[in-house]
Amino acid sequence: MKNRFERKVAVVTGGGSGIGLAAAKELVREGAQVVINGRREATLQRAAKEIDASGESVAFYAGDIGKVGVSSGLIDFAANRFGGVDILLNNAGVFSPKPFLEHTEAEYDRFVDTILKGKFFTAQAAAIAMKQRGGGTIVQTGSMWGLQAIAATPSSAYSAANAGVHQMVKNLALELSVDNIRINAVAPAVVETPVYETFMTREQVQAALSGFNAFHPLGRNGQPQDIVNALLFLASEEASWIAGTVLSVDGGVMAGR
Repeated sequence: MKNRFERKVAVVTGGGSGIGLAAAKELVREGAQVVINGRREATLQRAAKEIDASGESVAFYAGDIGKVGVSSGLIDFAANRFGGVDILLNNAGVFSPKPFLEHTEAEYDRFVDTILKGKFFTAQAAAIAMKQRGGGTIVQTGSMWGLQAIAATPSSAYSAANAGVHQMVKNLALELSVDNIRINAVAPAVVETPVYETFMTREQVQAALSGFNAFHPLGRNGQPQDIVNALLFLASEEASWIAGTVLSVDGGVMAGR
């Protein structure tokens, strides 16, 4: 087994399920101590037990990172619990396709606050902590929809927020490099995670997702582990000469667009 993250402290937002949970499990398996974050405490409790039943290598901090106090509190908690912060996987997000003409201000705010504002200020707090440790790595989970509009899934607010995340990565790569902090992002296409059950029934999700397999040139939807592999590569020393990159992890979708 690889131990790429031995003695590293990692924070994973959106760590209670899907991609974030899978990433946290892998980080612990590879030697890290991990703090997971999400909005629902009960979900985080279950996830923490699943990651490490002993509790020695995992802790959780509940709250909405769209609120700046939660972002800073999360990083402070990780530093106090495990001694610092070396890695931030900024994975929290929301998704719900809706036509542009039907969007409300509240829905717009939800996308921007969680995806863009949340990732911005969590990265800021993490960078301050990483500077004290002599460096670190940040990986943001962006989206293919931040690169390309898809007619079947109208998502103007979601796409705009993720495009902001992608551009943030490029700016921060320049600013933070002087402090030995690398930042990159992944841009997934359709990945089979519980996020779709936030606006559809399980039966509807299964039917909808099966229709998206052929959307990807490689012939299948993504699985959480597909994204985790990319996240952890970018967070590791294997990617020590990569910064400011938005890596498409999309089954080949962007190759044809």
